[in-house]
Formats: sequence, C-alpha cells, structure tokens
Amino acid sequence: GKVTAFVGHSGVGKTTLVNALVPKDRRRTTGIVNAVTGRGRHTTTSALALPLPDGRGWVVDTPGVRSFGLHHVDPSRVIHAFPDLEPGTEECPRGCTHDENQPECALDAWVAGGHADPARLDSLRRLLATRERREGD
Repeated sequence: GKVTAFVGHSGVGKTTLVNALVPKDRRRTTGIVNAVTGRGRHTTTSALALPLPDGRGWVVDTPGVRSFGLHHVDPSRVIHAFPDLEPGTEECPRGCTHDENQPECALDAWVAGGHADPARLDSLRRLLATRERREGD
C-alpha cells in the first residue's frame, strides 16, 4: 500500500533495482559503464511508476540527479530546516549569517548550552558555506 521512489545520482543503479523488483516491466538500465567510476551512463529521462508484482504497492523510477544546490534559497531561510537551532538565533544580531567566523552569532552559545547537537550546527554551516562558494564561482 505504499509508493516508493528511487532518487539518486545518475548511473548509481536505480533502474537496475526497479528491474529486480518489477521484472515484467524491464526498463533499459545503462549505456556504457564508465571503467573509472563504475557508474552507468544516464538513460532514464522521465519518472515512471510501476505496480509491484504482489499488488501491494508501487515503485517509481526517476531520472538521475545531476546536481543539487541551494542557490535559489534565501540564506536566511535555511535555518528553518533546523528547528532545533532556530530558537538559538533569537539572540543573533540583525543580518547574522550564522557563519563560524561571525563572533556575534548566538548559535555557538545555544549549542554550548546543550540545546542542540554540535553536529547540527556543523551541518547548517556546511550548507551555508556550500551555497556561498557556489555564489562566488
């Protein structure tokens, strides 16, 4: 009774897994496999939902993700994806970027006070740094 979608980078075997689950509707899996990366060449160009043979669910094969970025997301909104950190921003100065090099950022004290896991703050800062590097390209 569930629908499961396979999502991932191009050439990692999503369609191969779908074919193993739904053998009667075999889809073309790969073009030439790259000898260096061991990955197949992108061949799935559209999403397709297939019923599982037992009739108890569906599997969705999707085209490969070639890239993922946050360049379209306002940096001030990224914190909303971290509900455990967001309350810690109340003491941040206006326009705080939450960067580790910003000494006024209140998130360091929030985490040091035991309100959130330090790994979560690291994740937030890595996401923000990745976005900044992309903008600077």
